[in-house]
Amino acid sequence: MVAMVFTNVVLRYGFNSGINFSEEMSRYFFVWLTFIGAVLTFREHGHIGVETFVRLLGPKGRIVCLALSNAIILLCAVVLLWGTWMQHGINASMSAAVIGLSMIWVYGVTYFTGAAIALIAAIRLVRAVTGRVTEAEMAQFTGEYDIPEASDTAREIKR
Repeated sequence: MVAMVFTNVVLRYGFNSGINFSEEMSRYFFVWLTFIGAVLTFREHGHIGVETFVRLLGPKGRIVCLALSNAIILLCAVVLLWGTWMQHGINASMSAAVIGLSMIWVYGVTYFTGAAIALIAAIRLVRAVTGRVTEAEMAQFTGEYDIPEASDTAREIKR
């Protein structure tokens, strides 16, 4: 993406020409980059959270918040997948203006994003409900960045 944009800028300003393919594809790559980044950020508990409230709770309250937030996230991810499926035909029938690429290749990234976030949220929800959340996971969830050492992560928080 960076190489395409840089090359296009040099061609436009230096030679008064450009590569149309480069402009359109860099936009589509940026969409993919954003959605893949959202999955990675969710995996690392990097999204904005209300950590101040969660830190005030005891271990059971934190588990409830973890389970509740992941249940809501799971529901939203399923809605994203369902919405993408409902729009699939429309997106597949449309093509990009310059390169003629089917737009499902652009908007289809939400299949990956919805499925990946749903899987991560479902695993976290199951771990919370079954009481298998480690102290390190809870520290990530609550934003307490002084994560316990690896030897302490084997201990599970009791329900």
